[in-house]
Amino acid sequence: MTLSTDDMTPRAMRAEVADSWHLSAAAGVSADKVEAPITLGEADLRDHRAAHPLAQVFPLLDDVLGQAARDCDAIMAVSDAEGQLLWVCGTPMALRRAEKIGFVEGSNWDERLAGTNAPGLALRLDRPAQVRRAEHFRHSVQQWSCAATPIHDPSSTSLLGVLDITGNDDIAVPQTMAMVRAAARMAEAELAREKLTRASYAETAPGSMHLVIESLGRNDSLLTVDDGRGHRHELRLSPRHSEILLLLASAPRGLSGDELAVLVYEDDGASSTLRAELNRLRSLLGDDVLDSRPYRLAGSVTADWLALEAQLAAGDLRSAMRGYRGPILPRSTAPGVIRLREQLHMSLREAVRRSGQADLMSTWTRSAWGSDDYEIWQAQRAAVGPSSPMLALIDSQLGRLDRELG
Repeated sequence: MTLSTDDMTPRAMRAEVADSWHLSAAAGVSADKVEAPITLGEADLRDHRAAHPLAQVFPLLDDVLGQAARDCDAIMAVSDAEGQLLWVCGTPMALRRAEKIGFVEGSNWDERLAGTNAPGLALRLDRPAQVRRAEHFRHSVQQWSCAATPIHDPSSTSLLGVLDITGNDDIAVPQTMAMVRAAARMAEAELAREKLTRASYAETAPGSMHLVIESLGRNDSLLTVDDGRGHRHELRLSPRHSEILLLLASAPRGLSGDELAVLVYEDDGASSTLRAELNRLRSLLGDDVLDSRPYRLAGSVTADWLALEAQLAAGDLRSAMRGYRGPILPRSTAPGVIRLREQLHMSLREAVRRSGQADLMSTWTRSAWGSDDYEIWQAQRAAVGPSSPMLALIDSQLGRLDRELG
């Protein structure tokens, strides 16, 4: 990236940063805004922080990364899954500088509130992120660089928060990101160890096995099996086994062979083929994972599309959008998968269209599946208002679609 000497504006921009700028502008963030908003007052911050799972591992993070941040006059911060900073650590001088941009405990660095920044980017993308100086959306933050990575619950893989280090140009190097990621992995390992320690006094009960399935935006599902005794392993399933697992996870009471065959195969008479696939799947997963009569998954199941369905049902559209990495098994032609995929996709789309939230609509229209969605572009135009800097872009996209659709 190069910078203009006049206004510190980047002349070239990484794709993920450009997406973040679009999202920030659509959410109404002003580039001239100096500070990030405070969303947790002192009393609420204290209670929220004490109850948060990351409170268990904060002393470890402070010892490993916080001390390193102090040594190089930088800031270490830990946020929750909403982007609210729960802990901010550094030397007194570094903390005073950070206060000038609102990088303080209780402030919220979600991109929709604070503009483009590494904690917000890592939070939305659910992966490590770096933002260098002028890549920040707000002018007041463009003297800083930051590197952040998510921290996940080791049991459910759900997002707990983000670990960040913010400082000068020395932060914008690969070694910093490696250090932040290593500290986050140490925290996750410690969380897993503490959970195992708490459970070690009790005998493992039947059904304590836990399956985590990821199928959104993937052509082959990723399965994580936790046997309840501290052993975990990951499997990348074939497309057919991905379909079978998804359908069984969506039917907790189980399915007969005939029911499953109808949902998996487009033609009739596929029962013998299904039995062979189930035998191969059982051989891969083990007898204690796949039950029969009816076919069903043993133990508890966590799945990304099931979580998204629950978030939509609860009206938590922002969390649903954050977790939506694309349609379920997009290349699958299995009738049952097609039905689940279309039902979830259209439910989410309609919720976005009705939300009136321009930033959510911008996220949708900038995705591979939403870039040609004429109705959402129209709804976004109405949501941003006549003075929005996004209006020219929206009108150009509507014009493009008018030409292409005739």
